[in-house]
Amino acid sequence: METRTAAVATGSWWTARQRQAHSLHEISYRGCFKPQLPEYFIGRFTDPGDLVADPFMGRGTTPLQAHLMGRQAAGSDINPLCAMLAEPRFAPPRLEAVAERLRCVLGGLPPRLGPLWEADGGDVPLEDLLAFYHPATLSGLLLLKRRFREQAAGGGLDPADRWIRMVCCSRLSGHGPGFLSVRTLPPNLAASPAAQRRLNDRSGLTPGPKNLAGIVLKKSRSLLRSTHGRQLSLLDDRPGPLSGDARPPRLETAPAGDLFYLADGSVDLVVTSPPFLDIVDYEQDNWLRAWFAAVDIARGQTQPPSSVDGWEAFMRQALAEMSRVLRAGGRLVCEVGEVRNGQVLLEEVAQRAAEGLPLRLEQVIVNRQRFTKTAHIWGVENGRRGTNTNRVVVWDKPGPR
Repeated sequence: METRTAAVATGSWWTARQRQAHSLHEISYRGCFKPQLPEYFIGRFTDPGDLVADPFMGRGTTPLQAHLMGRQAAGSDINPLCAMLAEPRFAPPRLEAVAERLRCVLGGLPPRLGPLWEADGGDVPLEDLLAFYHPATLSGLLLLKRRFREQAAGGGLDPADRWIRMVCCSRLSGHGPGFLSVRTLPPNLAASPAAQRRLNDRSGLTPGPKNLAGIVLKKSRSLLRSTHGRQLSLLDDRPGPLSGDARPPRLETAPAGDLFYLADGSVDLVVTSPPFLDIVDYEQDNWLRAWFAAVDIARGQTQPPSSVDGWEAFMRQALAEMSRVLRAGGRLVCEVGEVRNGQVLLEEVAQRAAEGLPLRLEQVIVNRQRFTKTAHIWGVENGRRGTNTNRVVVWDKPGPR
């Protein structure tokens, strides 16, 4: 495929402000983009009923936004936690069902912690978990883990179980009273046990008891506060899709280079954001979630290459597979960022990776944004330091539709 130089448009097309999108998006995950980014391109390039996909879906922002906008949705990620975080939000259970399930599992006198931890397998040392949790809180988490394990062995988790597991994953650790842990790092990454013990000692922190059921229900209400003028299935008699015109999404655990669940030429739009080299350690950042959800996050599977050349080869394989599933006339939107203090512009590397593929470079968009809230924690200083822009490459796939 002949390549060309794309026009670069710089401006502000969507916001980086907090809580400006549908509340169902408010599940923390490291490296995720704002829902306004896929919303912009879904509105620009698709019609209701079109299929929108994301092979690096993370917490599921693109599929969920597509579903909320009446599009068909599909997504995957190599991290097995991602489907667990995404799937329950497409068909929330009734709040009463969540409350009743929590009463059934957590009600009564808490059992002794030691036997619960031993029955769990003891994969994580007890003293490591107690650096984050009061024994009563940890007992509740272990009771829920046991419930999920038993249900999975008996045929699968029901909507209430899947929802509770997702909400607990979002509340496992954080730096405010609405989290289950003692004060620690922000909720989209987990401190190591050694680092948490140092923080506890330095700050005089001791994990106190938390109202596990209350925290889960409060977060559930928060996630469902946006109704867009209609009642969500939380208030119905049974779960159902958020968008009545859209089929349930197809969500898978798979590498971006193997989109086995999508047919050739079946996708109208891809909106995705691959890892920015290896600046995020997905195994370390999610170790508490992996423990609670009982999934294995292998570093070799989840960590992208650290070199620019390796990342280019990694992206070429992913872009080749995305171009296979994209229909003629469809668009591929890939959000990357400047890394290494702006010395590496990944949009340029991504363009090299696409050379020779059936993709035609259409535009590069640089969305400048003013970060808010916890941006300073990540070393971001507005317009001066860190990642201050969304850098988006847009390709189309030539040929008759």
